[in-house]
Amino acid sequence: MNLILQGKAISRDILEKIERLARPEEIEVISENAFRLKKASCDANIATLCEENRLDHAYVPESSRLSDFGLIVMDMDSTLITIECIDEIADMLGIKPQVAAITESAMRGEIDFSESLKRRVALLAGLEEAALGRVYDERLKLSPGAEILLEKLKSLQIKTLLVSGGFTFFTDRLKERLKLDFAASNTLEIAAGRLTGRVLGEIVDAKGKADWLNRVRESLNLEKEAVIAIGDGANDLRMLAEAGVGIAYHAKPVVREKAAYSLNYAGLDGLLNLFPD
Repeated sequence: MNLILQGKAISRDILEKIERLARPEEIEVISENAFRLKKASCDANIATLCEENRLDHAYVPESSRLSDFGLIVMDMDSTLITIECIDEIADMLGIKPQVAAITESAMRGEIDFSESLKRRVALLAGLEEAALGRVYDERLKLSPGAEILLEKLKSLQIKTLLVSGGFTFFTDRLKERLKLDFAASNTLEIAAGRLTGRVLGEIVDAKGKADWLNRVRESLNLEKEAVIAIGDGANDLRMLAEAGVGIAYHAKPVVREKAAYSLNYAGLDGLLNLFPD
């Protein structure tokens, strides 16, 4: 196995300590703050050392290549983008703390996602539709490394699916802006220019995300092993389980425990360091 180390800063001292524990055959410099320790040994102390120094580490099969994959599936809120859109929409009504508390509980897996979404959306009833545009224009930011990752995926002709428990108002705009191949999410009901407090159609919940992954995967004639899924909350667990590789991105503990790899400190482009071309 190759041991991938990455973070915002990796000192020579820390790298040498990990090298003594891992005893790799060779150290490949991927970038200033990313290294591939080839044919490394596993040592429980490596995880502790990395956590203490805010470094991501992952043991990746030597044969794995990014070109082995044909589809990357991403969550939107707090994954592709830095915000939870529904919390920022709620802020337009001055009720962000109430809605954010429900969001956090759902992401930790403490309450059912579909029920939590209905409760949160109901609190938005009466809000002008224009507030959604303000959230997109003023508050929505891409996660660090997102554009680097997407540019690389396009160069390798790897398809992208953005699937979210959030809303089409945002996923549709991101799909067009970032030239993503597929997008799926929930539709807010709007009447007379205001939110009604209801969601139209079947809610894209944990099962819905997994179903969308499989629907697109099958349409591309790909096997499960050719899919990478990236998410951060409990609502992403079923989606990650349906992928050949599941990656927890700045995720809740329940997701980090289940995912094959975790990116806790690196940006989204940290995925590229896990798998050479």
